[in-house]
Amino acid sequence: MNSLLLGSFPNKASLVAPGGSCERSKIWTNNCLTIGTLGSYAPTTASWPKRKIKKEYNFLRFKQSSLVFRCEGIEGGPTCQECNRKHIVKATSGQSFESEPPAFDSKRILTSVKNSLDAFYRFSRPHTVIGTALSIVSVSLLAVQKSSDISPLFFTGVLEAVVAALFMNIYIVGLNQLSDIEIDKINKPYLPLASGEYSVGTGVTIVASFSFLSFWLGWIVGSWPLFWALFISFVLGTAYSIDVPLLRWKRFAVLAAMCILAVRAVIVQLAFFLHMQVLFQ
Repeated sequence: MNSLLLGSFPNKASLVAPGGSCERSKIWTNNCLTIGTLGSYAPTTASWPKRKIKKEYNFLRFKQSSLVFRCEGIEGGPTCQECNRKHIVKATSGQSFESEPPAFDSKRILTSVKNSLDAFYRFSRPHTVIGTALSIVSVSLLAVQKSSDISPLFFTGVLEAVVAALFMNIYIVGLNQLSDIEIDKINKPYLPLASGEYSVGTGVTIVASFSFLSFWLGWIVGSWPLFWALFISFVLGTAYSIDVPLLRWKRFAVLAAMCILAVRAVIVQLAFFLHMQVLFQ
């Protein structure tokens, strides 16, 4: 009977070996339960001698108490899943000593630069820029009296006038957009301020910066016709767009037409012609 009962259990070393696998723990627990069951049903068959039955019963009780003690010792400790979980947490919480190099996405940078240039191109209203540049170049050529006038001085004067006028042109069209954001959301939703690509603060910064640059360049050049052309354009452009009492002349057809004619037909033609003549003197 002893050999039959003990032969169903694994050897002692495999049952109590520290750090055993989960399978061993499961087998050990099952075996403990089996021993407990068998211990509670001690053999009482009348055909066996009483002494033999008593010895076997005492042996099973002793074996059961020792096995249950060892099972409780194993069950009281951390399970294999808990140990594995602790090792995983430690492995994931540890800092990696290898740092990956930052990804340099040149395509994304080029796309961002392209979008920024496109937004500024639309903000500057290119048709007005082209018209201003062509007007200044054509008027400057009218001031040429002989072939020797086509010199580096001539190209320098034309460049100064074109750049200063374009700066002022961006101020005028930018102020107009700042004053018409709600209207442009319906009529011209592709403009940066109306579409939300530019914030109001960005628009104000661009407008103020270009007006300052325009006056600064006109002052540095030292040409009074150029400076007065910039100043008169500034005044008329502001009165045309800004929404304050007695201004915003674009609301009235006659005043709006007079502002445009004064800048395009008089100021640009006369002032820049005089600017080139000052350079030739």
